[in-house]
Amino acid sequence: MLIEAEYQNRVENAIATLQNDLPTLFERDIDYSIYTGEIEFKDPVNEFKGKFNYRIIFWTLRFHAALFFTQIFFDVHRIEQTAKETIRVEWTVRGRLRLPWEANLFFNGDSTYTLTPEGFIDRHRDTWDRKPIEILKQFLPQSKS
Repeated sequence: MLIEAEYQNRVENAIATLQNDLPTLFERDIDYSIYTGEIEFKDPVNEFKGKFNYRIIFWTLRFHAALFFTQIFFDVHRIEQTAKETIRVEWTVRGRLRLPWEANLFFNGDSTYTLTPEGFIDRHRDTWDRKPIEILKQFLPQSKS
């Protein structure tokens, strides 16, 4: 078990790493040193366990961002330690799809990261402000009223 100061240093390192990694997650890989090997991830469409799978989800995000978007951004609004073992991040994803018609992606969400007693992230839960099908509908041509 870590002493409190060491634990808090790891938490602050995790927050600093998230602040550095998240805004560019569609462009470059993240630092996986703040996560446990058995990290659990869940969002409205995915659920899995393990650092290897966690790496794959971020690779997939970068691959699809380059393939399907002319512009895509992950805007971080707030990162804070909300409890001793919890970090919460509020964010927005916005982008312009690579389609012949004007199609923009936009949704808000938050990520809750749970920390082990050693100060490493072992759970990452995302929630979105709308259902996945509503997000996908943004890809369709919009009728002009």
